Amino acid sequence: MNGRLRLLRLAFLVFLVLIGGKAVALASSAQHLSEMALDQQTDRLTLPAHRGSILDRNGHELAVGKPAQTVYATPYLLDDPEAAADRLCDALQIRRKRRRAAIVKALSDRDSGFAYVARKVEPDLARAAVDLGLPGVGCYAEEQRTYPLKGIAAQVIGFAGTDNRGLAGVELMHEEELSGRPGSETVVRDPEGRIIKTIAHRDPQSGADVRLTLDREIQFFAEDVLRRTVRDAGARAATGIVMDPRTGEILTMASVTREGFHGFGKDPATEKNRAVVDVYEPGSIFKVVTISGALADGLVKPGSRFTLPPSIWVADREINESHPRGTVTYSVREILQWSSNVGAVTIGQKMGKAGLSRWVRAFGFGKPTGIDFPGESGGIVLPADQWSGSSIGNIPMGQGIAVTALQMASAFCAVANDGVQVRPRLIAQVGDEVHDAVTRRRVIPSTVARQVRRMLQLAVDEGTGTRARIPGYAVAGKTGTAEMPLPHGGGYAKGVYVASFVGMAPTDRPRLVVLATVDGTTQYGGDAAAPAVQKIMRFALHHLEIAP
Repeated sequence: MNGRLRLLRLAFLVFLVLIGGKAVALASSAQHLSEMALDQQTDRLTLPAHRGSILDRNGHELAVGKPAQTVYATPYLLDDPEAAADRLCDALQIRRKRRRAAIVKALSDRDSGFAYVARKVEPDLARAAVDLGLPGVGCYAEEQRTYPLKGIAAQVIGFAGTDNRGLAGVELMHEEELSGRPGSETVVRDPEGRIIKTIAHRDPQSGADVRLTLDREIQFFAEDVLRRTVRDAGARAATGIVMDPRTGEILTMASVTREGFHGFGKDPATEKNRAVVDVYEPGSIFKVVTISGALADGLVKPGSRFTLPPSIWVADREINESHPRGTVTYSVREILQWSSNVGAVTIGQKMGKAGLSRWVRAFGFGKPTGIDFPGESGGIVLPADQWSGSSIGNIPMGQGIAVTALQMASAFCAVANDGVQVRPRLIAQVGDEVHDAVTRRRVIPSTVARQVRRMLQLAVDEGTGTRARIPGYAVAGKTGTAEMPLPHGGGYAKGVYVASFVGMAPTDRPRLVVLATVDGTTQYGGDAAAPAVQKIMRFALHHLEIAP
């Protein structure tokens, strides 16, 4: 009997232990299930920050955030996905069959708890979609990045993608400042996905505005002139720059192509900022560097005279003038005025490899200018010890060297600014921080700069650049016509040029330097590029109220 009682007590004890364990397990499971239910009911939302605007120098909007709404759905809550998709598309005014089919497919995924219906639509359309009362359909605020000037200055401004992140240009370079800091909100939803309570909230912080040095009016006008120049010259592309030589501020930086700009992601060739990315052989505009260096070294004076044959041999290459002529006697002044290849080569030989190479580097070629813009090229300049025998004949007249349009404009700015080169800049202000620091360095003596300007004025008044003359203004400038190199080192394309012109005005105290390059034309710089610079400069002088 005692043994049976002990056995019964043991069995009862085991039963109590089992019952207690089950109770503990149920309590733990209930807590876990409660937490799961709460997780299913709560949602953490990201509150997007307002992206800062990009403005021109006068505060005009170039890129701005526009309020928008994104419509989403919870597919497993929809009984008839196809009917729901039709109603949503009608409310959102989505008519394209491919887009409607994509929405039907997204809403038909019964395993999905989230699907986009439409990103960044007008708030009124989003409200109409939500007002349909479909279970699990809602919307949240976003910003749509818009560009009021459409494609104007697009290669400089760049663009922000669907998620409002900068992907090119100024949008990319100043992504951190423009984007701000997003906020957050934790909400409780009912079984149909509707928000019934907010349990936590953090406000977003808006991004800073970025103000550029560009002038909207000059930029618009310059791009129009360059488009017409490409069409009339039968060219592939054109680039334009307007700079203030005293401060380095870029008032215009334009890149146009024959195909036109149709938005980012369509054609990479139309998206790049050719003024800072592409390199080209500058041709005769580079003679300004050669002659400035020779004058600064005291090897020649403006009136020094040279007897110049119709052609000259340098190593294995014969160099001719652009137009046939007999033997002439030209001063240094006339060599620049009439853009004599033989004259420039003669002066280059007088300078020697070391001297010419030193001045090429002094003007900033072979390295980036340091402009506040991503992806700048430094050009292609070989050190003197790697020059071929004919380099001393090619480089003085702007061949055998590759530069960017910005480098060339910056070199002319040094001549315009009495021999002092100022680092180019595009950014005027970020948020409350004004970017007005000017980085200067002397390149040539002021007396040499003034001598060269007077020579360049002769080139416009009576020489190769007469189509750049502006009534009432003293204009100085230089034409350039460089044969286009064939790919893979196959020599030069005959009769196809990079035509260019760089001008400055007024000559005595230049306020503007304007460059235009016309790529892939059969016309010379004086015919294709000089008229474009004349139109752009005349407009800019009047727009900025610069007196004759």
